[in-house]
Amino acid sequence: MVGIDTSVEAEKKQIEILREMGPEKRLMNSISLAQTARKLMAAGIKLRHPDYSEDQVRLATIRLVLGEMLFEAVYPEARDLTP
Repeated sequence: MVGIDTSVEAEKKQIEILREMGPEKRLMNSISLAQTARKLMAAGIKLRHPDYSEDQVRLATIRLVLGEMLFEAVYPEARDLTP
């Protein structure tokens, strides 16, 4: 499946590179990508809520990752905190 901004040739090259990496390197890249995504989420929350403390930013980021139901089950005291 080709992405809307990726040519067929580029996607084939991406797949080739991923296959050459091996499972450990692919896992490390996935972890790095997840960490970057969380940093971007936190940055967006800080922009929307400049008054939030670091702990509130952390909790709002967790809310985005976990989803509403699980977040409210785990962090009921932060129910009113919006991302």
